[in-house]
Amino acid sequence: MIQLEDKSLNQLHINKLRKWQTAVDNKEGFPAQVAEAKKQFGNKNKKDNSTFDHVKIKLTEICSGAKRCCYCEDSVADEVEHIYPKDIYPDKVFKWENYLYACGPCNGPKNNHFALIIDDKLIDITPPHHTQRDHNWKPTTPPIGINAFIDPRKEDPLEYLWLDLDTFRFTEKFEEDEDKIAYLKANYTIEELQLNKKDYLVSARNTSFFNYKNGLIVYNTEKSNGAGPNRLDEIKTNILSNNHPTVWKEMQLQHLHYPKLKDLFEKCPEALDW
Repeated sequence: MIQLEDKSLNQLHINKLRKWQTAVDNKEGFPAQVAEAKKQFGNKNKKDNSTFDHVKIKLTEICSGAKRCCYCEDSVADEVEHIYPKDIYPDKVFKWENYLYACGPCNGPKNNHFALIIDDKLIDITPPHHTQRDHNWKPTTPPIGINAFIDPRKEDPLEYLWLDLDTFRFTEKFEEDEDKIAYLKANYTIEELQLNKKDYLVSARNTSFFNYKNGLIVYNTEKSNGAGPNRLDEIKTNILSNNHPTVWKEMQLQHLHYPKLKDLFEKCPEALDW
């Protein structure tokens, strides 16, 4: 995961989202707000809705790679995901900054799972599944705490996560006794998105590492042969269009620890800023 580029919506559609959010907020009582949020989002998030057509265009622009999921960076992003679940935070159901594009394999398991960090402890506030609810259950306003799930719209995930370029698995950047909050956020996000449990993701990161490295080899070869700026820009574009941009970011950050990468980046130091 990498931090996503900020994009602005057309003012017309910003106003539409605000209007819909106000209608949810004006419902009396938290359970009524949750019910209205779910109902109205289902009604509005359709192909014939011009505002959500615009939202999806903008979400595509901030996706990693060729419309890749903003979480796993591998599968096609085709679902408007609420970072803060609408079943828990109805006040964010129509907030542009709470949206990103995700794939079904990520959005499904995450679903309404959510936790807060309160007094250095992880507090799960996930509502019970509908099959587990009794007749007296009602949604309740969530407590105040630190979001345990890394928000790539507002946070840099690489401040919490570290990708091992030997195993291509994520781990916490800090030990629990070094920075407990950062550790808890990293651990919770890795587990909820199953970033290491899906073998195909680990394999895909390995493949992307190979492709990024080969792209640098081609770039350096063409550069040494006197290729012009247009050709080098073309190669750069091809390199950065690979899936799993986290792999590329970690290659930049860790290149001094890998002799082959160190040599490649020494020949094109400009690539460290791509």
